[in-house]
Amino acid sequence: MDGLIMAGQLLLGLSILVILHELGHFLAARAFGIKVEKFYLFFDAWGFKLFSFKVGDTEYGVGWLPLGGYVKISGMIDESMDTEQMAAPAQPWEFRSKPAWQRLIVMLGGIIVNIIVGIFIFWMMAFKYGDTFIPNDKLAYGISPGIVGKQMGLQPGDKILAVNGQKLIYLDEIMSSKVLLNNTKLTISRNGETKDLRVPESVLDSISKYKMKAFIGPRLVAKKIDSVITPKDLTPKPSILDKLKALFVKPKPVVVETPAFDAGFKKGDSILSVNGKPAKFHDQITTEVSANPGKKIAVVVLRGAEQLTLTPKVSKDGVLAINIPPVKPAMVTINYGFFEAFSVGMDKGWTSFTDNAKGIWKMITGKLSARNISSPIGIAGAYGSEFDWERFWGLTGLISMALAFMNLLPIPALDGGHVVFLIIEMIKGKPLSDKFMERAQIVGFVILLCLMVFAFGNDILKKFGI
Repeated sequence: MDGLIMAGQLLLGLSILVILHELGHFLAARAFGIKVEKFYLFFDAWGFKLFSFKVGDTEYGVGWLPLGGYVKISGMIDESMDTEQMAAPAQPWEFRSKPAWQRLIVMLGGIIVNIIVGIFIFWMMAFKYGDTFIPNDKLAYGISPGIVGKQMGLQPGDKILAVNGQKLIYLDEIMSSKVLLNNTKLTISRNGETKDLRVPESVLDSISKYKMKAFIGPRLVAKKIDSVITPKDLTPKPSILDKLKALFVKPKPVVVETPAFDAGFKKGDSILSVNGKPAKFHDQITTEVSANPGKKIAVVVLRGAEQLTLTPKVSKDGVLAINIPPVKPAMVTINYGFFEAFSVGMDKGWTSFTDNAKGIWKMITGKLSARNISSPIGIAGAYGSEFDWERFWGLTGLISMALAFMNLLPIPALDGGHVVFLIIEMIKGKPLSDKFMERAQIVGFVILLCLMVFAFGNDILKKFGI
């Protein structure tokens, strides 16, 4: 079910963006009197389609191959590779009959719409939800670095004072692109001493591997144990298929590890120390427990007014199987008026667009691994297994800006490739030959296919921890 929810959100988000992108091309073409023969969500490869209908000169439909969409513009060499049409004399309603500047606007139409949609989404989100931040000056206990933060030299309890010499107001800024993409200098306070640390350019590669939670978070006080995981909680219920298999093959016993339950932990216990080390903070508990997989540890707990020493054997995965909620950090929410939210949306949209450019450039220059490229598999995971409108629209806005940037790349078969060829035509004063355009389209398809295979391979390998 989780997979279906992720896939459903991805399909909905991409469908909205693809339709609007193609609508940009469609409206621009119709504005200049150019005939549009097809308007499709997804590709009707080899002539197969889910359904279609015709209104005027245009056939509207949904194809079976969910890898985007397209509009077939009459008199244009595009993904349809309709060479027969191009061999006939040019007609006044065809793309090739129009001035280069009009054709340029048609090709930029989809990109422009994606930019407008992305900014609009960020604008409406800022107006409806505002922005919620963790004030840096409210972090009495500093930060808790994950494995990525520790690799760059941060320690639990450090207080981040400034980023590139500018005072840090909100902790959330640490997770922003201006820190992660710019080889940033952090000024920290540690035990009364001030020092500088550099965020390495490889930080995004590490975050891609370990996820953002492995970078930096607030240091949180551990509350009382909220629940203790029992064997019943971890024993999976047999599916219908499992029951059918059991008729023929004796099922293997399911082994579950519940160290805290076995050792006698109870809801409401407060952990005071682990192996003689203080355990006031959430990170102190998890660090000491995870460092002793498969070993017995001594845990002092406060139960009512009594102190008890329990000796659980940590699971092979390095956990105790208990839930200890942290004391949540102070948060502030900034609300925006309708017009004030527009400037916030513009800023977020532009930042997202330029972040894509910076990321691609870092990959080209070898400062960022191409393993960060994601396919729809990775994007679906980002949507999550629960439907949340705020997260859905936030991610859809980011994807809209990413689509705008990717389509602007000068790759044949993408809008950016056509834009480059049109600019060359405007400089030369005459169009490039049909034969050249046909070959360029083929080269573009091969490049896109290779990128697609690489992206899917990336995400599949990540699923297997490779």
